Amino acid sequence: MSGQRGMIQEHMEVVGSDGGHVRTVDRLEGERIKLTRQDDPDGTRQHHHALPLSLVAAVEGGQVRLTLPADQARHCAVMSGSS
Repeated sequence: MSGQRGMIQEHMEVVGSDGGHVRTVDRLEGERIKLTRQDDPDGTRQHHHALPLSLVAAVEGGQVRLTLPADQARHCAVMSGSS
């Protein structure tokens, strides 16, 4: 994954291993992908969530593809402490 880290850019779509939409990249923060507030699962658009970079399988075609199906990945996203 370390070689692909530099390929992850703002506003890329994050998809599960099944191709389903998970969220959208806001930025990288340490070893996490910080996700946009627009995709806040509670609908308030007030919270950032993050996924660990260790879940990234590939970065291709303008998408970050994860090792988990979309439903599982959405449940793995944890609220990020900073905004």
